[in-house]
Amino acid sequence: MSAETQALRVTGIGAAGDGLSMLPDGTPCFVTRALPGEAVRALLGPRRRDGCAAKAVEILSPSPDRVPPPCPHFAEGCGGCAVQHWAPAAQAEWKRGRVAEALSRAGFPDAPVAATVTTPPGRRRRADFAIRRAGQRIALGFHAAGSAEVVDLATCIVLDPRIVALLPALRDLLRRLRALRREGSAVVNLLDTGPDLLLRTDGPLAPEDRATLAAFAAREGLRRIAWARKDGPAEVAAQHGPATITLSGVEVAPPPGAFLQASPEGEAAIVTAMLAALPEKLAGRGRIADLHAGLGTLSFPLAGRGRVAAFEGDAAAVAALSAAGGRSGLPIAATRRDLARQPLAVAELAPFAAVVLDPPFAGADEQAALLARSAVPLVVYVSCNPAALSRDARPFAAAGWQVAAATPVDQFVHSAQVEAVVAFVRAKGPQRGSMRER
Repeated sequence: MSAETQALRVTGIGAAGDGLSMLPDGTPCFVTRALPGEAVRALLGPRRRDGCAAKAVEILSPSPDRVPPPCPHFAEGCGGCAVQHWAPAAQAEWKRGRVAEALSRAGFPDAPVAATVTTPPGRRRRADFAIRRAGQRIALGFHAAGSAEVVDLATCIVLDPRIVALLPALRDLLRRLRALRREGSAVVNLLDTGPDLLLRTDGPLAPEDRATLAAFAAREGLRRIAWARKDGPAEVAAQHGPATITLSGVEVAPPPGAFLQASPEGEAAIVTAMLAALPEKLAGRGRIADLHAGLGTLSFPLAGRGRVAAFEGDAAAVAALSAAGGRSGLPIAATRRDLARQPLAVAELAPFAAVVLDPPFAGADEQAALLARSAVPLVVYVSCNPAALSRDARPFAAAGWQVAAATPVDQFVHSAQVEAVVAFVRAKGPQRGSMRER
């Protein structure tokens, strides 16, 4: 064994999907592509604040749950997936455990966490590709794990095949764009009307670029191509008809690059778990607040249970939700509000019989604390980040709430990500009275 390698025993999996081990001096070690129970020979990397990074160079004793990775890009270090080498059943149980652990850390050690709902591969309808240009060579794909390098994708087992099929033509288009100098990105949303493309480049869009985009859209059957420079506002560069998607039976015209749940099956699982947490008949006048409502993915099904007040900070999303809700005749009122800067106060929450909170990855700590202090009897928290879930759940535990149900949803299969739908309800009996006195 060389001085640069170390024999390690892997005891668990970290939040990023790396194997967890311990160096002889007690330093935590994160070993890429290693699984629990394995003995590995690892090449040690630099120390970091939380421990040491390492790469498994030899599997001395493989886990019975180790399987051949189904995608050739996994061996190249593609960062789109983290645990393709792990059996699906083991992945599902790990993700369930991550949700249970997050709730336990928050003060709910006995939370009823259901089995993970896993969506099938090949169904992701949204992709955010990185782009790198070197002369006429275009790298189009996902970043390598822990690197700024772009893995040039020829295939992908998690994306919808219709997105994968677009990659060769998109790569050829990018070679011909003067607006792409060295780097950019491409967001592809698969709508009912086909792929919807938002390009971001590091150069201005020349008139000939606009003609090129229009011809590409017509040739490839894209209803719309939008463009933006770096982090600037998007503008429609080419359009050949409406770009729409149906969410819970309601047709929506999303703005370019709009957030969608990663797969139709993932969306359905979240909606099912959310509705299961709601009583058939809501108290009072049946008003429901949908916080961080986006395009209305959850507002539309909620409108079948009561009147919905939808709050969202993005103006384009609010406009799309309002227009779709108006056409459908559903009882939804959409309001633009930056909930990170101006969360709903306790008094504003008082009229609602239930609140659904679906925050971005960073969570919603201030809003969660206000909800825990409010008179709302039921809060359904839709989490995409176990760390944020754990932090945001703490005020509910401190105020005596209970977890009625928690459902993990794995719609980013083979990644380290997991979503969860958690129903918080007020504890019955004396605790509720003491809660109101706070």
